[in-house]
Amino acid sequence: MRALAALLLILAAPAAPAAERISHNGSGTGGLPPAARIFARARASSQEIWERLAYLCDAFGPRLAGSTNLDGALHWAADSLRRDGFAVRLEPVKVPVWVRGEESAELIRPARRPLALLGLGGTVGTPPGGIEADVLVVRSFEDLEAKKARAKGKVVLFDVPYTDYGATGRYRWDGPSAAARAGAVACLIRSVASASLRTPHTGSTEYAADAPRIPSAALSVEDSAMLGRWAERGETPRVKLVLGAKELPEADSANLVADFPGREKPGEIVLISGHADSWDVGAGAHDDGAGVVAAWEALRILKALNLRPRRTVRLVLWTNEENGTRGAKAYAKEHAAELPRHAAAIEFDSGGYAPRGFSVAASTAAFARVKALATELQPFGAGTISDGSHGTDIKPLAAAGVPGLSLDTADERYFDYHHSPADTPDKVAPRDLADDAAALAAMAYALADAR
Repeated sequence: MRALAALLLILAAPAAPAAERISHNGSGTGGLPPAARIFARARASSQEIWERLAYLCDAFGPRLAGSTNLDGALHWAADSLRRDGFAVRLEPVKVPVWVRGEESAELIRPARRPLALLGLGGTVGTPPGGIEADVLVVRSFEDLEAKKARAKGKVVLFDVPYTDYGATGRYRWDGPSAAARAGAVACLIRSVASASLRTPHTGSTEYAADAPRIPSAALSVEDSAMLGRWAERGETPRVKLVLGAKELPEADSANLVADFPGREKPGEIVLISGHADSWDVGAGAHDDGAGVVAAWEALRILKALNLRPRRTVRLVLWTNEENGTRGAKAYAKEHAAELPRHAAAIEFDSGGYAPRGFSVAASTAAFARVKALATELQPFGAGTISDGSHGTDIKPLAAAGVPGLSLDTADERYFDYHHSPADTPDKVAPRDLADDAAALAAMAYALADAR
């Protein structure tokens, strides 16, 4: 609560005029306010920023926690930030290691053909020879409850069309355990995807303590719908599944931490962040390579423009957001003594689309003050402030009283690519990514420089 009280004191004060807020940095580009200077700088470097994202994705590819790809990406980012003139440290974190192994699925009847699937993150594997069983198609948890007498020994398929991530994601998180309680030998879900070109989408599942752990996977939207159509015709589809997933011993990883020290109150911190890990398919461009590169670029912009605020702006690139949040928990524990001096924490994990503003999880007074600080972002389309939730990685900080902000974007197509092999840098527009970096830099500066 001390952190919240500190921010309330910061945010309760009237905003200093823009000229005063940047007076220590000189007139710069004709006395433009920070947001205008920041956006101009970012847009002039948009191709360079995008090339950094492309290199992250092309050189290191999928970056699941515990992988050599993630380790290489973190060390590359650390070395690059040191060349940019920042003091960088890699803070050790132990992370779980889950490997997918070989996977396959085949429709045996009424027709015979391969199916496109991805095992859900954390799933157990099938026996070496796989599982062959009839499929019970259900459309909801309530539908499964009504048909549970028919589920024993079957593969339960939740063929649930996408509506929104929260509503449809429930079937990925909770579907396998619900199917297991009904006696299913495996669980399939329709991919949690807003669009598909027969590309399945993965993501973590959450095995409940009161249910057997059964093999679980996501089918492509198209293949799930096909099995659903067979069921509607009165046929009973039969499939064979082979999932080679397994868990290995925990591995060493790290959070990357880099500071841009404040000029007056360096012990007080405004944190900006993205998560360095991704799922083991695709290249994690939108999720969350864009967050990594935009937060990193935000720090570079402030340094390049000599916009050194009163408080320290800290960059954190989290490890293990996708399947364990060990990085977030480790940071909160390692930095427990200084959490009261964290004035705010910002996370960007909404895809590299054009910024729209920030969602804020804070008190009414703090919310109003953040909204006032965002006025300078309005000409750039990034000034909308909404009452929302904090990001996944800053959740432990919020629990300690640190106000949380998340960058919101025009993410209508985010779940076309999310957690799939299609999440590649060609899906990210350079101008949008540059504006994301600028929005992060401008908001971090405003919070860190507020009186």
